[in-house]
Amino acid sequence: MDSSSLTWLVVYSLVACSGIMVLVWLWAHRIKNAGVVDIFWSYNFPVIALILLLLAPGFELRKLLICGMVIIAGSRLGTYILIRTTSHIHEEEGRYQQLRKDWGPNPDRVFFWFFQAQALSNVLLAIPFFIVCLNTSSTISPLEYAGVALWLISVLGESVADAQLKKFKSDPANKGKVCSQGLWNYSRHPNYFFQWLMWMAYFVFALASPYGYLAIISPAIILYLLLRVTGIPLTEEQSIRSRGDAFRKYQKTTSAFIPWFKKR
Repeated sequence: MDSSSLTWLVVYSLVACSGIMVLVWLWAHRIKNAGVVDIFWSYNFPVIALILLLLAPGFELRKLLICGMVIIAGSRLGTYILIRTTSHIHEEEGRYQQLRKDWGPNPDRVFFWFFQAQALSNVLLAIPFFIVCLNTSSTISPLEYAGVALWLISVLGESVADAQLKKFKSDPANKGKVCSQGLWNYSRHPNYFFQWLMWMAYFVFALASPYGYLAIISPAIILYLLLRVTGIPLTEEQSIRSRGDAFRKYQKTTSAFIPWFKKR
């Protein structure tokens, strides 16, 4: 692995993501809606992918495959969150309202560093992309094809879960109710599950490259965040606040993460 190329690619990516998050923080401060950080957390991965596509020394076809996957997935998720957030642009998501309360009299200052931490996480999670885009071998491995296949499944699953939730929430009759339709009948967070599966796909793809085993760091971090930090815990706390006993009943019968059959 070319350590000099890796260093500069990481520096370029970090500067780009940090700069974007400064602008996003200014926007969030102006509209009093920190939820916009989620939009650009997703969009920052395509930014990193474009940097790698243009500057990394790896085999062009391999770079096109991994960067194309990242650009498509990051743009889809970012745009979905953009539409969801801007449709309620003056209504900050519940979990960010709670953070505002928890962080005391000057939460915007803390949010600045929170946004910068998101930029740092973008670069850290991009480890599989750096590894793959430094691989100069001209042979595409079966592992890389397997990674693409797993990625297709994950993108389709996440897209379907997002579409089902959007359709449910768009019906005024469902206000205050719990979505348990489609994939949401088998998992309380199918969107999170398929998002994690996507990072597993990047890991499988990276295994064909030198030091590819290091790419396990990314799905491991994503899994920890989803299960223990900003994903399921905060989302479910907000769901209990807004839906009460209906969501508690849903918790008792439905798998939290991996889609599975209902519990009796």
